[in-house]
Amino acid sequence: MDKAIAPLDTAISLEKVEKAAKNLKGVIYKTPLLQNLSLSQHYNANIYLKREDLQVVRSYKIRGAYNKMCGLSEQEKAREIVCSSAGNHAQGVAYACQLLGIKGYIFMPSNTPEQKVSKVRLFGKEMVEVVLTGNTYDDTFKAAKEFCDSRGSTFIPPFDDMAIVEGQATVGLEILKDASFSIDFCFMPIGGGGLASGLASVFKRLSPHTKLIGVQPMGAPSMYRSIQENRRLMLDQIDSFVDGAAVKCPGELTFEICRELLDDVVLIPEGQICEDILKMYNEEGIVLEPAGTLSISALKGYAGQIEGKNVVCIVSGSNNDITRMEDIKERAMQHQGLKHYFMVTFNQKPGALRTFVNKVLDPDHDIIHFQYIKKNNKEKGPVFVGIEVKHPHDVETIKLKMLEEGFAYEYLNGKQDFLNLLV
Repeated sequence: MDKAIAPLDTAISLEKVEKAAKNLKGVIYKTPLLQNLSLSQHYNANIYLKREDLQVVRSYKIRGAYNKMCGLSEQEKAREIVCSSAGNHAQGVAYACQLLGIKGYIFMPSNTPEQKVSKVRLFGKEMVEVVLTGNTYDDTFKAAKEFCDSRGSTFIPPFDDMAIVEGQATVGLEILKDASFSIDFCFMPIGGGGLASGLASVFKRLSPHTKLIGVQPMGAPSMYRSIQENRRLMLDQIDSFVDGAAVKCPGELTFEICRELLDDVVLIPEGQICEDILKMYNEEGIVLEPAGTLSISALKGYAGQIEGKNVVCIVSGSNNDITRMEDIKERAMQHQGLKHYFMVTFNQKPGALRTFVNKVLDPDHDIIHFQYIKKNNKEKGPVFVGIEVKHPHDVETIKLKMLEEGFAYEYLNGKQDFLNLLV
């Protein structure tokens, strides 16, 4: 399809987005569009952050949720509502339930950070009941739909709905009204695609020259893969670490819009996301959740193209749990090449450990994990070893020295599921 013509056929209407903005007046914060001096200097560009992390529920999701729910009929409101969410949509729906006086059942994955669950209850007060079930968003979605159908309630989808997309599109409307400059690039996170399809629809009508870049985590590339193959794909398995963007399959509506209107969709390693979460916190004092960091993390891969340009990054949310910080630091250090894990076969004889420490490791290397797994026989036994190094290239020397000293090993970095069981 010719993308010069397709956008106006595919995109949602500006009239509907303007109506959504009126519906949201007095309900949401008009979040700031702020230039970030540190990122601007680093990339030699004008980098602006659309701070949806400062939204009333600390993410943009209230926009779509409230816009959808305020349009329900009295009969639909009386039948109560149901939603499924990894957290941010749940908070938006819960807050809308409280404001509109609608009873809601909020289904969330069982591994949702407690901070997000508590916030849902805070925003919904007595109007919502939280149901924790399933290990991924898609499992939770299935359970919520079955519950909803059994009761004849109204389901509030997280992204694949026109009113939801129109609400999320108000982010783009605000950006273009606030910007006194021409925007060359806009980076936006993608989970199911509600925000991206709304933003893309607005930008293609009001700022058609802007390059629109969608960003997904490497472990949950549903929109990326679907666009690559030109059909909606249901992924068999995803990494749910970037919980706000961990979706196995994009929406039908959102896929069609994103496929036609986005200029590119890129994937970011979870370790890079973690590195940028820590950097934004330590250097900027900004607390971001993994999905909220995606657009900032994408800048690295576009460094050459954005130099001297005006760039907007959508910072989509800040609902992070402090208990996740150790995991975030761990993944960041692995990504930086500073932490390495091995399963090492030690000979069961005196001096084996001394040989490993003195002849394999350098004085500035630290052993951070050392655990015998089990003894297979009298002569040999596997040991799980974690090593922290000062320089990424040190690991190659360690590997070489292990072989020279007769230590067989298996390198475990990159086998995240296995490491999660051990670390």
